[in-house]
Amino acid sequence: MSKIQPKLHAVHHIALICSNYEKSRHFYVDILGLEVLAENYRAVRDSWKLDLALPNGTQLELFSFPQPPVRPSQPEACGLRHLAFVVRDLSTVIDWLGCNHIDVEPVRVDEYTQKRFTFFKDPDGLPLELYELPAISHN
Repeated sequence: MSKIQPKLHAVHHIALICSNYEKSRHFYVDILGLEVLAENYRAVRDSWKLDLALPNGTQLELFSFPQPPVRPSQPEACGLRHLAFVVRDLSTVIDWLGCNHIDVEPVRVDEYTQKRFTFFKDPDGLPLELYELPAISHN
């Protein structure tokens, strides 16, 4: 048995289960702009699997299953708390979400990093965070 601790390099993918495939597909692809890598209907499971990608290569797997249980989120339960996405201009993304009738919480400032962030929810109530990391200028 190796006594050398292996290193994790990145998050490859995050898997989400949705209650309404078409609604969630529209949200993640058309509103959030994730790239579709593959889309497959699995007849044996009566389930869709949609592979999506962010520009840095991180992937989201979106699954649909007939009648999945509701996600407990209020109060917060053990397990995944939220997903956070990096944005370069928080105000522009908030405006885009508003134009698409998506409610966004008031902007806050991280007390440790002084970075701006906010939260909104996907169609199934999964909390999503926008965390602003402006591009570094190389003058």
